[in-house]
Amino acid sequence: MEPVEIIEDGVLLRPWQEADADAVHRACQDPDIQHWTSVPRPYRPEHAHGFVTELSGRAWTEGTGAPFAVCDPASGELLGSCGLVSIDGAGTGEVGYWTAPWARGRGVSVRATRAVARWSFGTLGLSRLLWRAEVGNHASRLVALRAGFRIDGRLRLSPPASDGWVGSLLPGEVPEPGSTGPAGAGTLAARRAAVFGRPQPTLFATAGAGELRLRPMEAKDLDAVVRACQDPESVRWTTVPDPYDHADAQWYQGYGRELWARGDAACFAIADPDDRYAGTIDLRLSPGDPLLADVGFMTAPEVRGRGYMPAALLALSAWGFTALGLARIEWKANVGNTASRRVADKAGFTFEGVARGGVPHRGERADVWIAALLAEDLA
Repeated sequence: MEPVEIIEDGVLLRPWQEADADAVHRACQDPDIQHWTSVPRPYRPEHAHGFVTELSGRAWTEGTGAPFAVCDPASGELLGSCGLVSIDGAGTGEVGYWTAPWARGRGVSVRATRAVARWSFGTLGLSRLLWRAEVGNHASRLVALRAGFRIDGRLRLSPPASDGWVGSLLPGEVPEPGSTGPAGAGTLAARRAAVFGRPQPTLFATAGAGELRLRPMEAKDLDAVVRACQDPESVRWTTVPDPYDHADAQWYQGYGRELWARGDAACFAIADPDDRYAGTIDLRLSPGDPLLADVGFMTAPEVRGRGYMPAALLALSAWGFTALGLARIEWKANVGNTASRRVADKAGFTFEGVARGGVPHRGERADVWIAALLAEDLA
């Protein structure tokens, strides 16, 4: 396959040259490129030189890939990398890209990926493009969405490998040059990519004269989590495993990190003014309604009655409305769980009724109370 040049939508895509090695080496020192791509770590000058002089040329010659340097067409400055990292014999290619740290925020990878896609379908005659990224790489996911890819699901991998997102693009689905396309700036997808693409934040709440922190669960919390989940009231009203041991707490800590990486939920430990574990609270996004979420919480037995959970619930709800753009947050609890209902009442949730047989609970269907808080309730 003969190398080509493409100029489209303010970017120049051309074959790699030996003179690019220094810029490639500099770009690949970036922590994000090293974290999310398969470049060698540490990335040395010889790696960059081998890529631009040997590996990229071999892919073109053998027809196994089409790697492009993405450059500014006026100055020639290297802006990133984009191209087909693989081409199979059945008409499918896989797209890969990275943006140099000095060129981010300018839509470089979006414009380059669209250009590569049009060339792949129009010139190479491919029938499908694939995109893959490690779960948690929200920046790459946002580029794929803006380039027209449909995110088809999550590919589970065996540990220690991380699960991956996978998407596909078909002919006729590439947005036109200059168009905003899906997931543009200001959309809900862009907003949430910015949130979940960063480390989970710490939120603050005031209960009485003290300040609570809502933070990711830490190893020092696990013994207290086990004690809380072995409490008879916790077992009675929640679905925690019974019996509950240290391995269950470790699993939940890892599961919380996974949910944040996927952008599906935010799971917080509540820490008292002395940074001791006081409970857990989760905000889970609905898979069917992007503006809806539900909450779940559990208070450590030794701090019940201190007003910690209503304060934490209110702080988490406010964050959900402002940071994630939610419109409605739902609370549900088994009928009879008056302690949980008092928390929801104090946080401003409006009681809406009973769902008969609304949730599974330890092998049966349980009736549940339902209440909700709307964004305008906190305005």
